Amino acid sequence: MTNPTVDVDRRHLARWRNAIIVAFGLGGISLAAWGPRLPEIRAELGVDTGTIGLMLGGVTIGSIGGLLSAAPLLRRLGGRQALTAVVVLVPVAIAVLGIAAALHSAPLAAVAFVVAGAGIGSLDVMANVEGTAIEALAGRTLLPLMHAAWSGGAALGAGIAALCSALGITVSTQLVVEAAVLLVVGVVAMRAVPDGTRAEEHDDTLTPGQRIRAWARGWADVRLLMIGVVMLGVELGEGSANNWLALATTDGHGQSATVGALFFTVFAVSEAATRVFAGPVVDRLGRVRTVRWTTALGILGAILFIVGGTWWLTLIGVVLWAVGVSMGFPLGMSAAAQSGPNPAARVSVVASIGYFANFAGPPVIGAIAVHLGALSALWLVAVLFVAAFAASGSLRPARSAGTDAPGPHRASRASVD
Repeated sequence: MTNPTVDVDRRHLARWRNAIIVAFGLGGISLAAWGPRLPEIRAELGVDTGTIGLMLGGVTIGSIGGLLSAAPLLRRLGGRQALTAVVVLVPVAIAVLGIAAALHSAPLAAVAFVVAGAGIGSLDVMANVEGTAIEALAGRTLLPLMHAAWSGGAALGAGIAALCSALGITVSTQLVVEAAVLLVVGVVAMRAVPDGTRAEEHDDTLTPGQRIRAWARGWADVRLLMIGVVMLGVELGEGSANNWLALATTDGHGQSATVGALFFTVFAVSEAATRVFAGPVVDRLGRVRTVRWTTALGILGAILFIVGGTWWLTLIGVVLWAVGVSMGFPLGMSAAAQSGPNPAARVSVVASIGYFANFAGPPVIGAIAVHLGALSALWLVAVLFVAAFAASGSLRPARSAGTDAPGPHRASRASVD
């Protein structure tokens, strides 16, 4: 005979899980909404490439602000209201970007980029905090699946933008309509997030300055910094692939632009597929061994891509490179959230490192490529994969420092159907 209370808990937990998967997907779609149409945005705003590059730097600046504000928002508003606020803020910023393009207003577009970055940064931290709480209740690894939704969302967002461009739909129309859809989907989905907060509630009396100082103290936590090294390695690998893989395929290996685009598509699909199916593997092997295996494969993949003399060796390198970047970020977020008190602040520390690597790494690769070539510059990716491999022991659960216990938690109250 079934227990109706347990069945209700399972249904609620499944709805909560699905809402957070939607949140991750919306983050990925939002981040990819404008990328494929940057040439048109640049033309509409009447600016040069250098200026649009500076404006995109606003996304990074806004993201850092979002990472810092996520924990206070979770404490003050609770998970449901805080997530609802950011899934409204991000589409509004995307719509403003579309309006700025229609009005040919570069200053308005710059503001939109900063606000979009802030919303996406906050959304990332909040979704990871909620996802970690769901893992604890479900008793099994779910964050890689949730991060797969981000990867899939990014691919979908890029596809929507490319399709709209091919159909002759203006960038303003695309961004405004897409924003409206994202807003409705996000607000409806976040209704399944439980009220209350998964962030620490004992410091409600702290001033904003005291909260920032408390966050800054996280940077003195050696374990968090070692988790950050893992994030640094895999996120620089991901950001470099997003920006340089296709170009390195054409310039370094002499392949056509079509092959370069195809290789990038293989990379994105391989990363998402690894995350979708990785949960049971993590539950069996534990976080440390999973990251060691994936980063080891990433090292091999980066080397094969750089030195591969044939297209099929290069393609194998692309797939292994994608596997290498797939697990460090979600498992690092989970490890950071479980490493001590105030999980939101801890997640924001390692997420800051990951964001820095993802956004700052590609320009570093570019600067090296100017002197050594695109393929030679990618040796930095292999080196940082080695660093991530070496630091992977930091992902070991704090409650069992001597062993790498499989799974996120074993004391579960309900399972997810």
